[in-house]
Amino acid sequence: MFFSRRGVLSRGLRGAVALAALTSLAGLAQAQSGTPIRLLVGFPAGAGTDAIARTLGEKLRDELGAPVVVENRAGAGGQIAAQALKAAPADGHTLLLSHDHTISILPQVVKNPGYNSATDFVPVAGFATFANVLAVSGGTPAKTYDEYLKWVRTQKGGKDTIGVPAPASIPEFLVKMIAEKSKLDLQSAPYRGSAPMTADMLGNQISAGIASVPDFIENHRAGKVRIVASIGAKRQALLPQVPTFTELGFANLNDLPYYGVFAPVGTPQAFVDRFGAALQKVLAMPEVRDKLTNMGLTVGYEPQGQFAGRVRTYTQSWERIIQASGFKAL
Repeated sequence: MFFSRRGVLSRGLRGAVALAALTSLAGLAQAQSGTPIRLLVGFPAGAGTDAIARTLGEKLRDELGAPVVVENRAGAGGQIAAQALKAAPADGHTLLLSHDHTISILPQVVKNPGYNSATDFVPVAGFATFANVLAVSGGTPAKTYDEYLKWVRTQKGGKDTIGVPAPASIPEFLVKMIAEKSKLDLQSAPYRGSAPMTADMLGNQISAGIASVPDFIENHRAGKVRIVASIGAKRQALLPQVPTFTELGFANLNDLPYYGVFAPVGTPQAFVDRFGAALQKVLAMPEVRDKLTNMGLTVGYEPQGQFAGRVRTYTQSWERIIQASGFKAL
Protein backbone atom coordinates (compact mmCIF):
# COMPACT_ATOMS: atom_id res chain seq x y z
CA MET A 1 0.00 0.00 0.00
CA PHE A 2 1.27 3.46 -0.88
CA PHE A 3 1.52 6.19 1.80
CA SER A 4 2.38 9.81 1.07
CA ARG A 5 5.40 11.29 2.90
CA ARG A 6 3.10 13.91 4.41
CA GLY A 7 0.82 11.22 5.82
CA VAL A 8 3.75 9.38 7.42
CA LEU A 9 4.98 12.58 9.08
CA SER A 10 1.51 13.44 10.37
CA ARG A 11 1.10 9.98 11.82
CA GLY A 12 4.58 10.20 13.39
CA LEU A 13 3.74 13.55 14.94
CA ARG A 14 0.48 12.22 16.37
CA GLY A 15 2.37 9.27 17.82
CA ALA A 16 4.93 11.54 19.46
CA VAL A 17 2.19 13.69 21.00
CA ALA A 18 0.37 10.59 22.26
CA LEU A 19 3.59 9.21 23.78
CA ALA A 20 4.30 12.53 25.52
CA ALA A 21 0.78 12.58 26.95
CA LEU A 22 1.09 9.01 28.19
CA THR A 23 4.46 9.79 29.79
CA SER A 24 2.99 12.82 31.55
CA LEU A 25 -0.01 10.84 32.78
CA ALA A 26 2.26 8.05 33.98
CA GLY A 27 4.25 10.55 36.01
CA LEU A 28 1.05 11.95 37.49
CA ALA A 29 -0.21 8.46 38.30
CA GLN A 30 3.04 7.70 40.09
CA ALA A 31 2.70 10.89 42.12
CA GLN A 32 -0.80 9.83 43.11
CA SER A 33 0.20 6.28 44.00
CA GLY A 34 1.60 7.13 47.41
CA THR A 35 5.28 7.10 46.42
CA PRO A 36 7.09 9.47 48.82
CA ILE A 37 8.01 12.92 47.56
CA ARG A 38 11.38 14.21 48.74
CA LEU A 39 11.37 17.89 49.62
CA LEU A 40 15.01 18.96 49.71
CA VAL A 41 16.04 21.78 52.06
CA GLY A 42 19.51 23.27 51.85
CA PHE A 43 19.76 24.30 55.49
CA PRO A 44 19.98 22.48 58.85
CA ALA A 45 17.07 21.12 60.83
CA GLY A 46 15.79 23.77 63.19
CA ALA A 47 16.54 26.69 60.88
CA GLY A 48 13.80 28.89 59.43
CA THR A 49 13.66 27.20 56.03
CA ASP A 50 13.41 23.77 57.63
CA ALA A 51 10.49 24.86 59.82
CA ILE A 52 8.67 26.26 56.80
CA ALA A 53 9.21 23.06 54.79
CA ARG A 54 7.89 20.88 57.61
CA THR A 55 4.83 23.08 58.09
CA LEU A 56 3.93 22.78 54.40
CA GLY A 57 4.99 19.14 54.02
CA GLU A 58 2.60 17.92 56.68
CA LYS A 59 -0.42 19.38 54.88
CA LEU A 60 0.80 18.63 51.36
CA ARG A 61 0.86 14.96 52.25
CA ASP A 62 -2.91 14.96 52.62
CA GLU A 63 -3.51 16.94 49.44
CA LEU A 64 -1.18 14.83 47.29
CA GLY A 65 -2.04 11.47 48.80
CA ALA A 66 1.64 10.70 49.30
CA PRO A 67 4.19 11.17 52.09
CA VAL A 68 6.21 14.38 51.78
CA VAL A 69 9.62 13.75 53.35
CA VAL A 70 11.72 16.79 54.24
CA GLU A 71 15.36 15.94 53.52
CA ASN A 72 18.00 18.32 54.88
CA ARG A 73 21.02 18.65 52.59
CA ALA A 74 22.67 21.43 54.55
CA GLY A 75 25.80 23.27 53.51
CA ALA A 76 27.24 25.89 51.18
CA GLY A 77 24.17 28.12 51.33
CA GLY A 78 21.91 25.53 49.75
CA GLN A 79 24.37 24.56 47.04
CA ILE A 80 24.48 20.91 48.11
CA ALA A 81 20.70 20.61 48.00
CA ALA A 82 20.57 22.27 44.57
CA GLN A 83 23.16 19.84 43.23
CA ALA A 84 21.07 16.97 44.60
CA LEU A 85 18.01 18.34 42.81
CA LYS A 86 19.90 18.52 39.52
CA ALA A 87 21.01 14.90 39.90
CA ALA A 88 17.53 13.64 40.79
CA PRO A 89 15.25 11.97 38.22
CA ALA A 90 12.70 14.36 36.73
CA ASP A 91 9.80 12.17 37.81
CA GLY A 92 8.03 14.46 40.25
CA HIS A 93 9.37 12.69 43.35
CA THR A 94 12.15 15.17 44.21
CA LEU A 95 11.62 18.88 44.74
CA LEU A 96 13.58 21.71 46.34
CA LEU A 97 12.04 24.22 48.73
CA SER A 98 14.33 27.22 48.66
CA HIS A 99 14.64 30.92 49.11
CA ASP A 100 16.40 33.35 46.81
CA HIS A 101 19.99 32.74 47.89
CA THR A 102 20.37 29.29 46.36
CA ILE A 103 18.52 30.11 43.14
CA SER A 104 19.28 33.76 42.36
CA ILE A 105 22.48 34.66 44.23
CA LEU A 106 24.79 31.63 44.45
CA PRO A 107 25.11 31.18 40.67
CA GLN A 108 26.34 34.79 40.48
CA VAL A 109 28.92 34.60 43.26
CA VAL A 110 30.34 31.08 42.84
CA LYS A 111 32.32 30.20 39.72
CA ASN A 112 31.26 26.58 39.57
CA PRO A 113 28.18 26.01 41.74
CA GLY A 114 27.44 22.68 40.08
CA TYR A 115 24.10 23.77 38.65
CA ASN A 116 22.48 26.44 36.49
CA SER A 117 19.20 27.63 37.96
CA ALA A 118 17.89 28.83 34.61
CA THR A 119 18.48 25.60 32.70
CA ASP A 120 18.57 22.81 35.31
CA PHE A 121 15.46 23.71 37.30
CA VAL A 122 11.86 24.62 36.61
CA PRO A 123 9.98 26.87 39.04
CA VAL A 124 6.90 25.07 40.35
CA ALA A 125 5.27 27.80 42.44
CA GLY A 126 6.06 30.60 44.85
CA PHE A 127 4.44 30.92 48.24
CA ALA A 128 5.97 33.81 50.21
CA THR A 129 8.26 36.78 50.41
CA PHE A 130 10.24 37.89 53.44
CA ALA A 131 12.80 40.45 54.54
CA ASN A 132 16.44 40.27 55.50
CA VAL A 133 17.04 42.21 58.70
CA LEU A 134 19.86 43.45 60.88
CA ALA A 135 19.61 42.30 64.49
CA VAL A 136 21.82 43.04 67.49
CA SER A 137 22.49 40.61 70.31
CA GLY A 138 21.14 41.03 73.81
CA GLY A 139 24.65 41.73 75.06
CA THR A 140 24.77 45.09 73.31
CA PRO A 141 23.02 48.16 74.74
CA ALA A 142 21.75 49.25 71.32
CA LYS A 143 18.02 49.33 70.72
CA THR A 144 18.06 51.02 67.32
CA TYR A 145 20.17 51.02 64.15
CA ASP A 146 21.71 54.40 64.99
CA GLU A 147 22.46 53.31 68.55
CA TYR A 148 24.24 50.23 67.23
CA LEU A 149 26.44 52.33 64.93
CA LYS A 150 27.18 54.76 67.77
CA TRP A 151 28.10 51.86 70.08
CA VAL A 152 30.51 50.44 67.50
CA ARG A 153 32.05 53.85 66.95
CA THR A 154 32.49 54.77 70.62
CA GLN A 155 32.86 51.41 72.41
CA LYS A 156 34.38 49.12 69.79
CA GLY A 157 36.91 51.47 68.23
CA GLY A 158 34.90 51.70 65.03
CA LYS A 159 35.21 47.96 64.33
CA ASP A 160 32.79 45.08 64.63
CA THR A 161 31.92 41.70 63.17
CA ILE A 162 28.46 40.96 61.83
CA GLY A 163 27.36 37.37 61.33
CA VAL A 164 25.83 36.21 58.04
CA PRO A 165 24.29 32.80 57.26
CA ALA A 166 26.52 32.12 54.24
CA PRO A 167 29.48 33.65 52.42
CA ALA A 168 28.78 35.80 49.36
CA SER A 169 25.13 36.10 50.39
CA ILE A 170 22.83 39.11 50.37
CA PRO A 171 23.45 39.55 54.13
CA GLU A 172 27.18 39.77 53.36
CA PHE A 173 26.55 42.42 50.70
CA LEU A 174 24.41 44.30 53.22
CA VAL A 175 27.32 44.30 55.68
CA LYS A 176 29.51 45.89 53.00
CA MET A 177 26.84 48.50 52.26
CA ILE A 178 26.38 49.37 55.94
CA ALA A 179 30.15 49.65 56.42
CA GLU A 180 30.52 51.92 53.40
CA LYS A 181 27.67 54.21 54.38
CA SER A 182 28.58 54.44 58.08
CA LYS A 183 32.34 54.62 57.41
CA LEU A 184 32.92 51.93 60.03
CA ASP A 185 35.18 48.87 59.80
CA LEU A 186 32.48 46.21 59.71
CA GLN A 187 33.47 42.70 58.69
CA SER A 188 31.17 39.78 57.94
CA ALA A 189 31.51 36.41 59.66
CA PRO A 190 30.02 33.71 57.38
CA TYR A 191 28.31 30.75 59.05
CA ARG A 192 26.91 27.48 57.79
CA GLY A 193 23.32 28.61 58.07
CA SER A 194 21.43 30.95 60.36
CA ALA A 195 21.02 28.52 63.29
CA PRO A 196 24.70 28.47 64.40
CA MET A 197 24.97 32.20 63.75
CA THR A 198 21.97 32.91 65.96
CA ALA A 199 23.40 30.61 68.64
CA ASP A 200 26.56 32.73 68.72
CA MET A 201 24.45 35.88 68.95
CA LEU A 202 22.53 34.43 71.89
CA GLY A 203 25.85 33.58 73.53
CA ASN A 204 27.15 37.10 72.82
CA GLN A 205 29.99 35.71 70.74
CA ILE A 206 29.07 38.20 68.04
CA SER A 207 27.20 41.45 68.60
CA ALA A 208 25.09 41.52 65.42
CA GLY A 209 23.86 39.41 62.54
CA ILE A 210 21.90 39.71 59.31
CA ALA A 211 19.41 37.02 58.30
CA SER A 212 15.73 36.66 57.51
CA VAL A 213 12.81 37.62 59.74
CA PRO A 214 11.90 33.91 60.23
CA ASP A 215 15.41 33.28 61.55
CA PHE A 216 15.18 36.00 64.20
CA ILE A 217 11.53 36.62 65.01
CA GLU A 218 11.09 34.30 68.02
CA ASN A 219 14.27 35.50 69.72
CA HIS A 220 13.29 39.09 68.90
CA ARG A 221 9.92 38.58 70.59
CA ALA A 222 11.69 37.07 73.59
CA GLY A 223 14.04 40.06 73.82
CA LYS A 224 17.12 37.92 73.25
CA VAL A 225 18.01 39.78 70.05
CA ARG A 226 16.71 43.09 68.72
CA ILE A 227 15.86 43.62 65.06
CA VAL A 228 16.82 47.19 64.15
CA ALA A 229 16.53 47.47 60.34
CA SER A 230 14.79 45.68 57.47
CA ILE A 231 14.92 45.67 53.70
CA GLY A 232 11.79 46.33 51.65
CA ALA A 233 9.74 49.24 50.37
CA LYS A 234 7.67 49.32 53.55
CA ARG A 235 7.96 48.17 57.15
CA GLN A 236 7.21 44.56 57.96
CA ALA A 237 3.77 43.89 59.44
CA LEU A 238 5.32 41.99 62.36
CA LEU A 239 7.86 44.76 62.95
CA PRO A 240 6.02 48.06 62.59
CA GLN A 241 8.52 49.84 64.83
CA VAL A 242 11.55 48.75 62.77
CA PRO A 243 12.62 51.15 60.00
CA THR A 244 13.53 49.96 56.53
CA PHE A 245 17.02 50.42 55.13
CA THR A 246 15.38 52.73 52.58
CA GLU A 247 14.20 54.96 55.44
CA LEU A 248 17.76 54.91 56.75
CA GLY A 249 19.10 56.27 53.48
CA PHE A 250 19.98 53.17 51.46
CA ALA A 251 19.00 52.79 47.81
CA ASN A 252 18.00 49.70 45.76
CA LEU A 253 16.90 47.58 48.72
CA ASN A 254 13.18 47.37 47.99
CA ASP A 255 13.00 43.96 46.23
CA LEU A 256 11.99 41.32 48.75
CA PRO A 257 13.52 37.84 48.74
CA TYR A 258 11.20 34.97 47.89
CA TYR A 259 10.40 31.41 48.87
CA GLY A 260 9.32 28.82 46.33
CA VAL A 261 9.46 25.25 45.15
CA PHE A 262 11.59 24.00 42.24
CA ALA A 263 11.79 20.75 40.28
CA PRO A 264 14.39 19.24 37.94
CA VAL A 265 13.97 20.39 34.35
CA GLY A 266 11.89 17.86 32.43
CA THR A 267 9.51 17.13 35.29
CA PRO A 268 6.09 16.34 33.77
CA GLN A 269 3.92 19.44 33.57
CA ALA A 270 0.99 17.43 34.92
CA PHE A 271 2.87 16.94 38.18
CA VAL A 272 3.98 20.59 38.31
CA ASP A 273 0.36 21.69 37.91
CA ARG A 274 -0.91 19.22 40.49
CA PHE A 275 1.70 20.14 43.08
CA GLY A 276 1.03 23.83 42.52
CA ALA A 277 -2.71 23.29 43.02
CA ALA A 278 -2.04 21.34 46.23
CA LEU A 279 0.26 24.08 47.51
CA GLN A 280 -2.36 26.72 46.79
CA LYS A 281 -4.93 24.76 48.84
CA VAL A 282 -2.51 24.35 51.73
CA LEU A 283 -1.68 28.06 51.79
CA ALA A 284 -5.39 28.86 52.00
CA MET A 285 -5.67 26.94 55.28
CA PRO A 286 -5.92 29.50 58.12
CA GLU A 287 -3.69 27.48 60.45
CA VAL A 288 -0.92 27.28 57.83
CA ARG A 289 -1.19 30.92 56.80
CA ASP A 290 -1.17 32.06 60.42
CA LYS A 291 1.84 29.92 61.30
CA LEU A 292 3.88 31.13 58.32
CA THR A 293 2.84 34.74 58.94
CA ASN A 294 3.93 34.46 62.56
CA MET A 295 7.31 33.23 61.32
CA GLY A 296 7.73 36.52 59.48
CA LEU A 297 6.63 35.58 55.96
CA THR A 298 4.28 37.49 53.72
CA VAL A 299 2.25 34.58 52.37
CA GLY A 300 0.93 34.64 48.81
CA TYR A 301 0.58 31.86 46.26
CA GLU A 302 2.20 32.52 42.88
CA PRO A 303 1.55 30.07 40.00
CA GLN A 304 4.42 28.85 37.87
CA GLY A 305 4.48 31.64 35.27
CA GLN A 306 4.14 34.48 37.77
CA PHE A 307 6.73 33.00 40.10
CA ALA A 308 9.20 32.46 37.24
CA GLY A 309 8.86 36.16 36.42
CA ARG A 310 9.58 37.13 40.02
CA VAL A 311 12.70 34.97 40.07
CA ARG A 312 14.02 36.56 36.85
CA THR A 313 13.36 40.13 38.02
CA TYR A 314 14.90 39.56 41.43
CA THR A 315 17.97 37.86 39.95
CA GLN A 316 18.55 40.74 37.53
CA SER A 317 18.13 43.34 40.27
CA TRP A 318 20.80 41.76 42.46
CA GLU A 319 23.03 41.12 39.46
CA ARG A 320 23.31 44.89 39.05
CA ILE A 321 24.12 45.39 42.74
CA ILE A 322 26.71 42.60 42.79
CA GLN A 323 28.42 43.85 39.66
CA ALA A 324 28.46 47.43 40.98
CA SER A 325 30.13 46.20 44.19
CA GLY A 326 33.09 44.85 42.23
CA PHE A 327 32.65 41.41 43.80
CA LYS A 328 34.59 38.63 42.09
CA ALA A 329 33.07 35.17 41.95
CA LEU A 330 34.65 32.76 44.44
